[in-house]
Amino acid sequence: MADDRNLPTGRLGRLARLAGVGARAGASLILGRGDDEAALHAAEVLGTLRGLAAKLGQMVSYVDGLVPEEQRGSYERAMGRLQAATATSSPAAIAQLLTQELGAPPERLFAEWDPAPIASASIGQVHRARLEDGREVAVKVQHPGIARALESDLLNAGVLEGAIGLLGMRRLGTERMLEELRARFREELDYTLEAARQRLFSQVHAGDPAIKIPEVIDHRSSGRVLTTELVRGLTLDEAARQSEAERAAWCRTLWRFVYKATIVGGAFNADPHPGNYFFGPAGQVTFIDFGCVQLAEPGRQELARALHRAAADGDDPAFERAGAAMLRARGGEYEVMAVDYLRRAFEPQRRSPFRITRAYTAGLVDQMKRIALASKRLRDGSFVPMPPGVFFMNRLQFGFYSVLARLDAEVDYAAVEREFLDLPAIR
Repeated sequence: MADDRNLPTGRLGRLARLAGVGARAGASLILGRGDDEAALHAAEVLGTLRGLAAKLGQMVSYVDGLVPEEQRGSYERAMGRLQAATATSSPAAIAQLLTQELGAPPERLFAEWDPAPIASASIGQVHRARLEDGREVAVKVQHPGIARALESDLLNAGVLEGAIGLLGMRRLGTERMLEELRARFREELDYTLEAARQRLFSQVHAGDPAIKIPEVIDHRSSGRVLTTELVRGLTLDEAARQSEAERAAWCRTLWRFVYKATIVGGAFNADPHPGNYFFGPAGQVTFIDFGCVQLAEPGRQELARALHRAAADGDDPAFERAGAAMLRARGGEYEVMAVDYLRRAFEPQRRSPFRITRAYTAGLVDQMKRIALASKRLRDGSFVPMPPGVFFMNRLQFGFYSVLARLDAEVDYAAVEREFLDLPAIR
């Protein structure tokens, strides 16, 4: 794909290209047809823009329910390339950035260096290299100019509202939610922070043989370069073709990774796209990319524990109380709608064993959109804005459930949660 010279960084230029994508894709959607040409054009533009634009394309590529059924195939095929192959930055630009960050060109920093990236995403691209001690490593390097490009996107309220709108939450948000999005996405530019959060997840899951988190190589990392162990494994598409017993084992590992971190570690990785998982034998999953992590605010970690415990135990009254408290609801019609949504979202635990399907996940997205539409028509004063962190929790849940739906296995998720519900918090 295009090199760094084609990365637009100005606010107006990026907005114009996004507007063009929206108009062309919107015409396709209005006409009610699957339009491969419009989808391919959108994928090419979003991949070239990188930053938040590429993130939106990645979400469309795998989250069920974001695109109408008639267009889903066209957009999933086209946007799927954005999971690991946005536009790349040139070898010369990458070498220059490495020299700026680590004090030497890649040929001196590593015993072996492959100038061709093995993956390219919204913020950076990954190169294969080898350390002097023989270890193979993955070197994630930021796209030159991406900080300015991302900032241009974050200053465009319309782009941010598009991200919220994809998940059906535009009418449920406030300026505070927009600021939360800006804060999380700006954090993705800080690879030193990402390394620290990668270590937090390693601490939470220490001793779990099925959860693998690559080691950070500190002396070859900086604010814009992150070097870790190189990992291998099956892709999600490959894993989805294995036996149901293998798929169920991976589902249990994925569930433990997400919700043990939430309840015990007070954090969740809010970027669950399929390229972040590598599947191995005996239920092993290796997890990468800890750039977008939401930390629990004071008090919310225990509310999450209470909600999950009530769901796993089948205690409906306790579940409703915890759900209302989690959403800061104050009674009335909105609380009824919101708790009903939570009840459906927690069906994997409440009706365990459970098979998460694409239709089930799309139904959750649709229900969120219907709540958003209905909330503005309420006349009883019961509406309350979404609490902090809920946008990213929904981004996680919709994306995570879409991944589990591809694995298509029946799992006793309540039993998985009972393994860690009584463990003390470490954060």
